Amino acid sequence: MTTEDGRMAAFLQKKEVRQVVDNVSREETLRKSFQPERCEAFAGAYTAVRTVSGFKFKKNREAEKQLPDIIDNPVQQIYREDAPAEDFKEKYCRKQTIGIVFSGGPAPGGHNVIAGLFDAARAANPETVIYGFILGPDGVIEGEAVEITPEMVNNYRNTGGFSMIKTGRTKIDTQEKMALSKTTCAKYGLNALVIVGGDDSNTNAAFLAQAMLEDGVQVIGVPKTIDGDIQVRDDEGRVLCAMSFGFHSAARGFARQISNLCTDCSSDVKYWHVCKVMGRVASHLALEVALQTHANITLIGEDLADYVDQRRLDAAEKAGTIDYTAYGMTLRHLSRVICDAIVRRAAVGKNYGVIVIPEGVLEFINEIQVFIIKLNTIIGEYNYTHDTDFHTDFLLLEDKLDYLRRLARRSREEADFSVWNTRDDDLFNDIPPFFQEGLLMERDSHGNFPFSQVETERVIMELVTDYLERLIEQGEYKIGIKNVYYVQTMQKAGMDPDYYGPFLFRNWGQDYLLFHVSMISLKTLTSELTRQGAILDNEKVPGPIEKLFKKSIPKFKTQYHFYGYDGRGNDPTTFDCTYTYNLGMTVFSLIANGATGQMAAIKNLEKGFAKWVPLGIPIAPLMHLEERKGRLELVLEKSLVDVRAPAFQAVKALRAAWLCARSEDDHFRKPAPISLEATTEEDRPLTLTLNAFADEFKQANE
Repeated sequence: MTTEDGRMAAFLQKKEVRQVVDNVSREETLRKSFQPERCEAFAGAYTAVRTVSGFKFKKNREAEKQLPDIIDNPVQQIYREDAPAEDFKEKYCRKQTIGIVFSGGPAPGGHNVIAGLFDAARAANPETVIYGFILGPDGVIEGEAVEITPEMVNNYRNTGGFSMIKTGRTKIDTQEKMALSKTTCAKYGLNALVIVGGDDSNTNAAFLAQAMLEDGVQVIGVPKTIDGDIQVRDDEGRVLCAMSFGFHSAARGFARQISNLCTDCSSDVKYWHVCKVMGRVASHLALEVALQTHANITLIGEDLADYVDQRRLDAAEKAGTIDYTAYGMTLRHLSRVICDAIVRRAAVGKNYGVIVIPEGVLEFINEIQVFIIKLNTIIGEYNYTHDTDFHTDFLLLEDKLDYLRRLARRSREEADFSVWNTRDDDLFNDIPPFFQEGLLMERDSHGNFPFSQVETERVIMELVTDYLERLIEQGEYKIGIKNVYYVQTMQKAGMDPDYYGPFLFRNWGQDYLLFHVSMISLKTLTSELTRQGAILDNEKVPGPIEKLFKKSIPKFKTQYHFYGYDGRGNDPTTFDCTYTYNLGMTVFSLIANGATGQMAAIKNLEKGFAKWVPLGIPIAPLMHLEERKGRLELVLEKSLVDVRAPAFQAVKALRAAWLCARSEDDHFRKPAPISLEATTEEDRPLTLTLNAFADEFKQANE
């Protein structure tokens, strides 16, 4: 070591320097020392389970066939047992060997599931061993695991990610993989396996529970997904699990960053920030972000799916027909809705704002689904009829579009030909070329359209941009000039604002003034003022008026942002820290009491911590048949945004206020940063807080 190296080593050993360059920040140290509250059920030394009657599930016949031994599992409530019998104590406190695996994308709070399980298991018997399988289900299949130690648990308590044991997306969905998984469980002597994951992963848990029953291995699932689309209700709508873990933390992380963009746009006053948030199937994250930030425009896919174009229905009724295309939002209409909001804000001087778009919004656009079905049919039929390949015969986009145009003409000539009609062709030509190319791309091996490759926000905003350019040419899209500024500008130049006002503005006398629709360029401005007699022939437009006019011509500028992976890696909120820790303890209680094929859950999340009740929910009755890769498979059903619930209805009622197309400050909301020390942090997602009023809301609307 050189003298210089020695000096640097000594410098880095100084206490103050070590604190600056240490891998662990003060915030992280405090976070790891945080102790989440425990549900009342976990306040004693023992827990027991009781069957909860009254919950009804419509069981799928295929689920009954494939999962016969767990399909009739009951809902189980965990409760504190203060006076257990000796045989119960002996069974509860026996040494156990438990495996746990993360499956699918990370979600904040996963480490606390391990911590809660570890603490509860070791409290019952310090000799219990817990193995963490490395890199998700691959670890189970390949037998790769690490023993969880107190040091590991303490190093990851209350922190984000799945870094302790990593994760993966492999599914245990073949006989070979199932056999290898059973071998792994035998190798490690497991009596229980815990699968932490989303809908597919909990589906895996059900099949594993069925397959491993004969081996005496219990399998418990844990609901994880930042999308918030694992929510469990019975057939009568009673809530058993209001939200999967990780949702609150991801939504808060997104909301905090989008709130910063709200501040930026109202400071720089020249950008529309377009924010796409994760949520491929459901729009829960977008809804929560709307409540957290009060962004100017938030699209909710489930709302678009319910749209009905009443004007089309009325026109069809007068003609004595039925227009089925009136049901469902079209891309064209959606772009018009957004344009209208942008134009209205510009009219009061706000040519900026924030738009929140859920990742999967296009899946709720009826015409997109129709296009996919029709184009699948056209391409498949062409390949079959011509004994060749559509994509080989039509290499260029224009060639493909020309073929579709020929089909549209054919529909006018042949009454029974309806696979591609003139309206289909018109709507398809409204779509940006890159998305047309996408919809016409080669299908996968099952003939399905690869939806995940679509840039959702770009598809929508290109249509918006095109239509805004048309509105500029028509003189409809203009930036409002503040009346006070107009008066000052004119008076400063010695000109009479009251004389010129009626000549210039279509809404003279309002707070924000809009130039006449006919004034779309300096040339038309000059011509119109000359025609009205405000200036003489061949006279130039006065400098102050030209200055004001140029300020009224909008430039639509966008900045695109995607919020997804950063939210998955967030540190968990207090809500998620507490939720997941209690989920981990719930897992152990279910295992200790002999359960299998159950999903660990906490009831009453929407009502606040004091009313939380840990449950075991049967997974098999929640499953239904869904098309996956061209065939029907049993899966756990995803939960969409309920547009009848108070949370969505509140956002719907406040849309106009949050758009704020008025001469007042925007209504942006600043969510608190995620911090376990913060007293300003809400105790649950805002959607759950509002939905807790479901009964009152229903009564008020009856």
